[in-house]
Amino acid sequence: YNQSCFQVKPHSSSMLGGRALRILSLVLHPGGRLLCRFKGEIEREGFIDAEGHAHCISPLLFETGWIPFAVSTDGINFDRSGEYLSVHPSKADRAFEVTLVNTTQWQYYGTPNMAGQLKMMWNSSLVGAEGVNIELWGYREFNGSTEGVNGSSALQAKLSYLYSLGRNLPNTGAFSFIPEPSKNYADWELGNIRITASSKSDGARDVQGLWSGGHVLAWHLEQAFRDDSAAWAKSKCLQWDDLEKKLPNFLDELIDCPCTLAQARADTGRFHTDYSCDIERGSVCTYHPGSVHCVRAVQASPTHGSGQQCCYDSKGALVLTGDSIGGSTPDRAHDWGSPPYRNPPRVPGYSHWLYDVMSFYYCCLWSDHCHIYFNHRPSSGCRNYKPPRAGVVLGDPHFITFDGLSYTFNGKGEFYLVSSADRELSVQARTEQVKLKNGTLANATWLSSVAMKDKASDVIEVRLLEGHLQVLRNQSVLPFTEQRWMDLQGVFVSAPSPQNVTVIFLSGVGVEVRVYEGAMAVTVLLPTEFSNHTQGLLGLMNSDPSDDLMTQLGEVVSLDDATPEEIFTFGAGLVYCGWLPTPRNGKKNGTFYLEGNTLSFTCNEGHILYGSTERTCLDDGIWTGDQPHCITDNNVGFVLGAVGSLSALVTIGVMIKLHNRKQDR
Repeated sequence: YNQSCFQVKPHSSSMLGGRALRILSLVLHPGGRLLCRFKGEIEREGFIDAEGHAHCISPLLFETGWIPFAVSTDGINFDRSGEYLSVHPSKADRAFEVTLVNTTQWQYYGTPNMAGQLKMMWNSSLVGAEGVNIELWGYREFNGSTEGVNGSSALQAKLSYLYSLGRNLPNTGAFSFIPEPSKNYADWELGNIRITASSKSDGARDVQGLWSGGHVLAWHLEQAFRDDSAAWAKSKCLQWDDLEKKLPNFLDELIDCPCTLAQARADTGRFHTDYSCDIERGSVCTYHPGSVHCVRAVQASPTHGSGQQCCYDSKGALVLTGDSIGGSTPDRAHDWGSPPYRNPPRVPGYSHWLYDVMSFYYCCLWSDHCHIYFNHRPSSGCRNYKPPRAGVVLGDPHFITFDGLSYTFNGKGEFYLVSSADRELSVQARTEQVKLKNGTLANATWLSSVAMKDKASDVIEVRLLEGHLQVLRNQSVLPFTEQRWMDLQGVFVSAPSPQNVTVIFLSGVGVEVRVYEGAMAVTVLLPTEFSNHTQGLLGLMNSDPSDDLMTQLGEVVSLDDATPEEIFTFGAGLVYCGWLPTPRNGKKNGTFYLEGNTLSFTCNEGHILYGSTERTCLDDGIWTGDQPHCITDNNVGFVLGAVGSLSALVTIGVMIKLHNRKQDR
């Protein structure tokens, strides 16, 4: 069986397809035939290059996630199989995208004072031909013979070739043109540009090529739009208003927004950063002016596949549409789509554009009727929002239950962190004896692995491996070299760095796994629906810490009767002051960050410590003292000799500030 399985490089592709996937460890005769069958039903011809390497071209699919496919060399027996990751077009490799230069000009072309040449660019080496064809494709959702957006569950998605902007053009990596109003295709208002080798026929499907991002086709709309774009857009806005009134109400089944930015960023089991407005990327919030960060609910609503979006200002407050045009707006169709994908309104990206973004252009960007849009997309607010409860494991290892009980448990083996039989949730941890740098074993344990499953989801395991995290799906390693986000069976996994993994289940449960000071730390976030439905080392979640230490037989180990063999130490209360970094060119002694713990700091030889040599965690969650920094003897001597002691302290402070800024870059 293992001999029939293969891996591909690259292992991911935009769901639009057109990416050549090389099958590793398979060398064939260059003149041979290769047939590729995706999902057991879509058959496409592959190709074998001059070196005998076999390739399949990823097909157009309206879904994300791991896609199985098999290959045949005789056209009959598909005896080799593998899979690749189909991703939302916005998450695909940017190097393989056609770039629309000056996106504002593309989006507003035909409105007052917006004309001239449009320009696109691409990596010419990725086409592999001297000449290229540049095509326009349009997207629609239709029901039988009646096309358009409506509430029917029988809707189908279609991405169709419309016409070519140029054929057999020089493959220079750039193309400019002055668009003319379309006469035959003006009612196609959303689409993409595709570039293929000129040897390919017009509109050929699933051939190697480069796609632009999906965008509103302002530049090709009918002449009436250019004559009076505001009037044209107003008419479209009013048509959308009438249509929305006939569609079912989707707002009532959406989860409320977190009340603050801090809550939104902490609730990783239910909300994830909206990359169109990300504080970590400079807060470029085109559709939400005045906001600095937005999040989206990870899960689409169950009935309508709708999405929640929550935006926050620089003070961390939730921005509402009642106060600002940049307020939080829910979406009739979730931008990321929702399982089982494929059919509207669950198609990733495109359904959202048709239901929610096109109308924003009609009512808000191209005309001054945004009040109509906000009548149908009002902010949900946070009245009914309930933050998740967190259980934490860190250090060697210290446990903080969902109800706030803090204790240390140095058992070695495999244990349940959380088990909920009726909710079908299981989070297990493995602990191992700490191995010191000299190879000896310490009299302490730490987390080495955590495995989890929710209902019928894939089994996800996260292991600590040489200072970084390794993620497995059903005992197979997941590669995060190309993508940081994966849609899996009943679960999403985000790995923004090798030391940071978040697992998100459909139930709203989130499991954060981090590496701190070489050790694994785990935070389990549970929605309030799990109250009175949990067992394990993180306790019974019921706001009563006295019964958290419950065995699987239902017996409670009381604080008074606890033995060293059952629990080595525990405290009745919880105050966590937060992690403190090790100063550069220095050492930190201690890894406990709870009330009463003291950390000490020293500097390497040749450096002098500036700041506090010890810091203690107080009962109000604040560390005593100041963050220590290690400054070289030369710098301190120079400053003391040249300026004097008082000025020296000021100068050292400035140096530290500059040093911190450099570290933050």
